[in-house]
Amino acid sequence: MTYTSTLLRLLDERGYIHQLTDAEGLDKLANAQVVPGYIGFDATAPSLHVGSLVQIMLLRRLQQAGHKPVVLMGGGTTRIGDPTGRDESRKMLSDATIDANIASIRTVFERYLTFGDGPTDAVMVNNHDWLGQLGYIELLQEVGTHFTVNRMLTFDSVKLRLDREQPMTFLEFNYMILQGYDFRHLEKHMGVRLQMGGSDQWGNIVNGIELARRMDGVEVFGVTTPLLTTADGAKMGKTAAGAVWLNEDALPSYDFWQYWRNADDRDVGKFLRLFTDLPLDEIARLEALEGSEINQAKVVLANEITRLCRGEEAAKAAESTAAATFAGGGLGENLPVLTLPPEGISVVDALVAIGFAASKGEAKRLIAGGGARLDGNAVTNEALHIAGGIEQRLSSGKKKHGILRPV
Repeated sequence: MTYTSTLLRLLDERGYIHQLTDAEGLDKLANAQVVPGYIGFDATAPSLHVGSLVQIMLLRRLQQAGHKPVVLMGGGTTRIGDPTGRDESRKMLSDATIDANIASIRTVFERYLTFGDGPTDAVMVNNHDWLGQLGYIELLQEVGTHFTVNRMLTFDSVKLRLDREQPMTFLEFNYMILQGYDFRHLEKHMGVRLQMGGSDQWGNIVNGIELARRMDGVEVFGVTTPLLTTADGAKMGKTAAGAVWLNEDALPSYDFWQYWRNADDRDVGKFLRLFTDLPLDEIARLEALEGSEINQAKVVLANEITRLCRGEEAAKAAESTAAATFAGGGLGENLPVLTLPPEGISVVDALVAIGFAASKGEAKRLIAGGGARLDGNAVTNEALHIAGGIEQRLSSGKKKHGILRPV
């Protein structure tokens, strides 16, 4: 359909829309009023990683279109753990750890959103504030009666776990009920009419919509984004060296910048639309570049995303460091290049092949001593396998750098 609201036109043009529960109804509502919309984030670590960046940008787009972003931190649901896409139960965290994680995560949101008391200012709320007050009998009587076990067993978060014969605790089984209750609570107490999330959250979002309708007779809406993978099929936010964290103290800005600079040529346009504020006509120009010129677009991509996430100075410093490291090896010398086989290579073999170690034994000692780094991250496991489909930087100490380049 053709959208008339600024919100849905913006989301559609930039590639955020995968599913809508009622496109016409949401389009009409977004034209008529400020729509408070939320996305939930669990606080299992002090930082979110790049896999959450689409959702953060989705809240930014909501605010850019004149609506109100609500960042829901799962201080309550983190104590249970979302079973979606997981084969095992999540470890329990203390209250103090969860609170510290939320405080740390907020610093990134403050770069992407304008917080305050105005009608379109962002707010951050913690679902422990209401879930922690629910009595067990009250929850069963008021909420549990609106969920059938038959239907819950059909949701992917449950079905996939059971199909793999992996245990699911009763605690985790309750996650979808509490997430549905979150939507109902936010609508009732804050007027939230929209929940957004990744495509894997579709079932949970629909649950919340049905719960609000059954308990309060209220119409609310849902939007999901496409499952985001890189062009070679890898999951966003993961590299051979580990997660690409958003917080500076979890991952240096240079390594964050380099992740985007190493993007596959085929992903440049998509990433520019999703993760930057560049105008669409400029993005079209950049993604049309061919050959070595596409690297110019990748530098723009890395600069724009790093500027948003880490600040202007961090982006400039990262680009400067990259220029010094890769153009002159940091020491005015050309960097060695190792062409990766399609199936990848072990980090031990890579260190030997690129000339940073004379033997496998020496490579293992380099790793054990903390001297080997992949894309700036310390290599701690000598059994690490380096994927073959992406350009990466292999380092020995602070002065030896090499490029691992796909075929």
